Amino acid sequence: MSFREEKFFALASLDFEGKSFDDLKALWRKSLDGGMHGLCFSPYEEGQEPGDTLSEAQIRRRLEVIKPYTNWVRSFSCTEGNELVPKIAKELGMKTLVGAWLGDNPEINEAEIEGLVTLAKKGYVDIAAVGNEVMYRGDLTEEELLKFIYDTKKQIKGIPVGYVDTYCEFTERPAITEACDVILANCYPFWEGCDQDYSLLYMKDMYNRALRAGNGKKVIITETGWPNKGTNLEGAFPSDTNAIKYFINTQKWSQEEDIDIFYFSSFDESWKVGDEGDVGAYWGLWDKHGNFKF
Repeated sequence: MSFREEKFFALASLDFEGKSFDDLKALWRKSLDGGMHGLCFSPYEEGQEPGDTLSEAQIRRRLEVIKPYTNWVRSFSCTEGNELVPKIAKELGMKTLVGAWLGDNPEINEAEIEGLVTLAKKGYVDIAAVGNEVMYRGDLTEEELLKFIYDTKKQIKGIPVGYVDTYCEFTERPAITEACDVILANCYPFWEGCDQDYSLLYMKDMYNRALRAGNGKKVIITETGWPNKGTNLEGAFPSDTNAIKYFINTQKWSQEEDIDIFYFSSFDESWKVGDEGDVGAYWGLWDKHGNFKF
């Protein structure tokens, strides 16, 4: 795919001038009802956090909520009940991007990879993600991650295997980019302090940087979103209005230019305030009780 400047700058954002909040909510719902490529799945209900075992009932209940609105679902782990996500998603007719969560615990890492391989061999995985932001967090060395990627590719033939990280990591780590069948890039204008008015152009630049780094490989935006509550980060302000505008613009771009995007996230999760501050609990399209946010 060649870079076309006129296409890159074709859409900065929709014109929301003069729209009331009720108008924006109606546009948000129309965009949601129109469907999207993919959603990052939030499995933890109120009072739960990673380390707790998820039940089949809660996963099924939450997947049934999002099923009418998305073609794909992305999961982040293959242990502690998370291995049920792709299985149930497939039963409901959705495609799956399944992740093995890698960190600094060797035993957990091995269990995650084993779980991913098992799910893939049973036909529950359409795209496999070996790790999420491992380089960004510094949990593994590049050599350790590469071994996990290549070992997994040997075990699951015919399924695209990639690694998820911020878009810039694929520019800075060519060996990892080379190891991936598909580039799985997280693109968050919010986390880089970008004003919502310029956020779509900013995300397009993130995407195109990953595209150039991939040198012809497919790029999927595996996470992007905007919180509706919490503390601002420089020029990026959480608000209902900004979250609505960002979602609408993202989905319009995804559909018009055939960009595969997994929106973050399906449901609000209270536990995330520990990792991300007060904004962490407010990234969902649905609230923590499973109700439409807007």
